[in-house]
Amino acid sequence: MAQEPAGLTKEEALACCAEPDEATKDFIFQQTMFRIKDPKASLDFYTRVLGMRLLQKLNFPSMKFSLYFMGFESAKDIPQEEDERTTWCLSQKATLELTHNWGTESDPNFSGYHNGNSEPKGFGHIGIMVPDVEKACARFESLGTKFIKKPTDGTMKNIAFIQDPDGYWIEILNPSCVVQAVKQVA
Repeated sequence: MAQEPAGLTKEEALACCAEPDEATKDFIFQQTMFRIKDPKASLDFYTRVLGMRLLQKLNFPSMKFSLYFMGFESAKDIPQEEDERTTWCLSQKATLELTHNWGTESDPNFSGYHNGNSEPKGFGHIGIMVPDVEKACARFESLGTKFIKKPTDGTMKNIAFIQDPDGYWIEILNPSCVVQAVKQVA
């Protein structure tokens, strides 16, 4: 009987990894980009529902698109001068770049973007750490947020998945809850 495939052991995974080269010491993970249909809906969701801020907006008129960089930075830290703000924004860790191709918001034939969670599967989700998953999810529910998975659903308890206006999945997690969830299903 054929044995079911299994994930790599910790040792196998570590054996595949190289120690980061000194030349990469100042590299950071700066952004993940989502294509969005309607910037008004997306900006509302990411600010009002998730509590992010608009860090910078860049327009590219000749190519007919705009970029909206979102993050959890403090408003007092955001520079006001445009060039300084752009440089600062692109120096922050883990921002979300929302890319709007002009006209999609009013195009009745535009069906949206693939979120990676239907066939063919690819990209899955981003994750937002919250202090209290249940409390955050109760707030999301009161705001009419669409859930893919509530914290009490499925095998992995205490994590949730919600959707943004374009259908991208967002995992809602707390580190201690993830540790518990991994132990539940291990």
